[in-house]
Amino acid sequence: MSIYTNPAHGANDSARTYIEAVLDLLGDQDPIFILGSTVAWCQELTSRLTTAQVTTPEAPGKWSIAGVLAHFADSELVWGYRLRKVLAEERPELKGYDQDAWADRLGYADADAAESLGLFSVLRRANLRLLERAPTSDLDRVGVHVERGDESVRHMIQLYAGHDLVHRRQIERMAEQLTR
Repeated sequence: MSIYTNPAHGANDSARTYIEAVLDLLGDQDPIFILGSTVAWCQELTSRLTTAQVTTPEAPGKWSIAGVLAHFADSELVWGYRLRKVLAEERPELKGYDQDAWADRLGYADADAAESLGLFSVLRRANLRLLERAPTSDLDRVGVHVERGDESVRHMIQLYAGHDLVHRRQIERMAEQLTR
């Protein structure tokens, strides 16, 4: 299993490894720049691919690029909710979700890439706008993730930027395989 996998089952056991791997991938890069550039990066890369390439799963049981874009949109929706809870409430509980169940039950295998990318774009813009308007002191506000413990807004920004990089690598790998 990849160190970038954060499965719902056993999440408490793998959470620390996942967080460290994602933050290591981010390194010293500016997380706001990564968050602000991912939608355009996805648009540019997918514009060079055919519909068949975008909808071809990497392997049996794996996501296609369209599925990853659907995951980006759903993850952004979850982050937006968590972000708003932390900014508005005192130490709210932040629940995890089973990304594999979402992929299965919400039809990532049949996802429309353009639709997912459009939704991701709108949600990401709204979340970044919310962060731009927040006082700097709000970046230290904390929510309590049920699997990972205390997470400040600042930490969440880093995690989501690292998450973007994980899936950008995944999309790059798939695109390279599909265009050979």
